[in-house]
Formats: sequence, C-alpha cells, structure tokens
Amino acid sequence: MKTPKYILPIIVISQFCCTSLWFATNGVMNAVIKEYHLEATAIGYLTSAVQFGFIIGTLLFALFTISDRFSPSKVFFISAICAALFNYCFVLKTSELPYLLIFRFLTGFFLAGIYPVGMKIATDYYDKGLGKSLGYLVGALVLGTALPHLIKDLFVTTSWRFVITTTSVLSISGGLLLILFVKDGPFRKKSNSFDLSIISSVFKQPKFKQASFGYFGHMWELYTFWALVPVLLVSYNQLYANLNIDISLLSFVIIGIGSISCIFTGYISNKIGVKKTAFIFLTGSFTCCLIAPFAFLLENQTAFISYLMIWSFLVIGDSPMFSTLVANNANAKNKGTALTIVNSIGYAITIISILIFTKLSLAFQSNFIYMLLGIGPLLGIIALKKRA
Repeated sequence: MKTPKYILPIIVISQFCCTSLWFATNGVMNAVIKEYHLEATAIGYLTSAVQFGFIIGTLLFALFTISDRFSPSKVFFISAICAALFNYCFVLKTSELPYLLIFRFLTGFFLAGIYPVGMKIATDYYDKGLGKSLGYLVGALVLGTALPHLIKDLFVTTSWRFVITTTSVLSISGGLLLILFVKDGPFRKKSNSFDLSIISSVFKQPKFKQASFGYFGHMWELYTFWALVPVLLVSYNQLYANLNIDISLLSFVIIGIGSISCIFTGYISNKIGVKKTAFIFLTGSFTCCLIAPFAFLLENQTAFISYLMIWSFLVIGDSPMFSTLVANNANAKNKGTALTIVNSIGYAITIISILIFTKLSLAFQSNFIYMLLGIGPLLGIIALKKRA
C-alpha cells in the first residue's frame, strides 16, 4: 500500500503548529518579567518547567506504553488541545511565579503527546526513507520553536498575551488537522499489553544504546543553545554599543535556519548513511562550542550573526538522525515507547544544562562558559565511535 502524498505534509504542519507552544513564553520573556516583576532567573525556571513537564509526560507515556496501545493520532489530538489550554492559562492575570511554573509544566507534559507521538506516526507510515521523513518532522519542531520570536517581532506593538494566545490557537488547529486527515499508519503494530520491562529491555540492544547515548550528548547542547540565542545577541549588542540588533527577528532566523538543516540531513543521510551524518554534525556543533567565546571578538555584526547561524545549522541537523537510529533499532511493537523514553531522558538532560548555564551566565558574566556546551557533543561523539 502506497502512502498518500499528503500524509507527511499534514504531519509536518500539525507538528509545527503544536510545537509553537514550546518556547512561547521565551519569545516574550522580557515583557513577562517586567510586567510580573520577576527576577532575571525566571527565564531559566520557566524554560525548565516546560522541559520538566515534558520529561514527566514522556516518562508516564512510556510507562503506560500510550502511543503503542492507543491510536497515536487520537493521542496527538487530545494532547494538542490540553497543551493549548494550559499554555493559554499563562495569560491569566497572576504574577505568582509558582502558578506560572505550573502552567508551563502542564504545557510541557502534554507536549509529550505531540513531539514523540508525531515521530511515532511518521514511523508507522514510512518504513523506508525514515531519515528524510523525520528530517521534515524535526524541521517543523525547529520552526515551531522559533515562531514565537517572529510573532513578537511582527506584532511588536501588541501585548505579549497575543503571542501566547496565537500559539494556543495554532496548537488546536494542528491537532484538528491531524485527527481529521491522518489515521493510524499501515506499519503500525499495536501493543495490547502493559509491560514495565519494556523500558529496561530496549537498552539491551547495543545499537539502540549507542544511538541513545549519542542523542543524550546532543541534547545537552541543543535546547540550552536555543534558550541562549537571545542572550548571546543581547550580550554582543551590549559589547558593541553602536549596534542596534533586532533581537526577536534574529532569534527567529537563527533558530529557524535549523529547519533547513534537518531537511538537508534527511536527504544526505540517504547517500552517506544516517550514523555518519549524525557524527559529522555533532562534531561541527562541538567545534562551534569551542570557538564561542572568541566569536564575540568579531567586531563585524554580519560575521557574528553568520557564526550563530552556522552553529544553529549544525546543532540540530543530527537530531532526526538520532531519532532514526533509535527507531530503526527498536522492536516494532515498542517503537513508540522506545522513542518516548529516549526523549524523556534527553529532555531531563536539557533541564540540568539550562539551569546550569542560567546560573553560570549570571555568576560569571564570561563568554567562556559557552565552551562547556561542548561537553555533551563530545560525549556523544565518543558514544558513536564505540563499536556496537
């Protein structure tokens, strides 16, 4: 049975709409901090709250094998609606940080039913050329993540609540689009049992373990880099006072260029191999981490922004490759659970990384701290080099 051509575009569009919730508050964080009189560290806590919610969500989804036992399309739809509602709660007039953290936590919790489940739906439709399909899917995640920055820039005179409301509406639209047009895929193998041993058993496969550890190293860097993009731009702007950088627009462009990278690696992986592609991009982003403090010495604004765009291109290109390696080395019946548990661990690492770098940036005021982002890619490179 040939997969209809419209399936992948709809999954991609739905993923894009729903994942716009992820960094919705980051795009308007300065306005939120000012209006609610929050401390500067709030950006780290609120970003980590989403990640923590995602981790708990993916952990529970994996424990109960949700996407393997139930229709992935229905799981995606319900999660999209719930995530949109809790994201919208952020606009309620409350300046209490604990409530804001709870809303972001619950948004992240239901994102667990969107991102990894979207990948599961793709694997149920595309048995061959999975790397290319997941390249488009992760590319949608990247654009969705960057979108709040663009909305803020385009509607600069409107309230920050408009950005939050818009992303909630997009999430509901994405959920509806998927449930209406994408049914369960032909390669889906339903699991009817609840088996806690699945979580530990998946890591007994050497190639699966290798791919997972490479992904974990990649995740140490990825989301922290995305969270730091506006910070990097502000720091550079302050260093050279004669500049007037459009932080929101450039944040969107820099993060958003990663979507092109994901599509690019999806295609080249068909020629040079998935694992080799992941290794090349992981090595490239590691190099960018090492030269980060020296990039601030570039007095040419175009050169500095170009460097950040190259870093952004390299930091995400290996993500669909790792997801492909994980999916290809997992049992067909447990593929959804395997993808979910690996995502859970990976995003747990992002919380640690984001909080560490938020504290370091406030404590040391030194650009050399960004070199420490290279720890993750380095460990990922070592994992990929080991024989499986």
